[in-house]
Amino acid sequence: METLTHAPVLARFGYAVSDPPRAKILLALSESPAYPSDLADSLGVSRQSMSNHLTCLRGCGLVVAVPDGRRTRYELADAKLGHAVRDFIDVVLAVDPACCAPDGQCIA
Repeated sequence: METLTHAPVLARFGYAVSDPPRAKILLALSESPAYPSDLADSLGVSRQSMSNHLTCLRGCGLVVAVPDGRRTRYELADAKLGHAVRDFIDVVLAVDPACCAPDGQCIA
């Protein structure tokens, strides 16, 4: 296991939220821990897709799997991530449409 701080943490966070379903998962988990099947149902994705996204988020170190009897519950790896996610959704950006596509991908 490797411990990251500063810029590498921001880079992994940026990678994670660059995908809309993963961003929605982080938003949901910033509210409360959840089971994969419940997340899949609430976000309208397949359970296989949810499993893949949670694997990615776990690999990035942003979520942890917590055994709960026969099930596994997911939660944010650090409570500070919940604060960061909630702070980010309050940000208002003035963007140059010639620079970035509506999905946030850089055109240039």
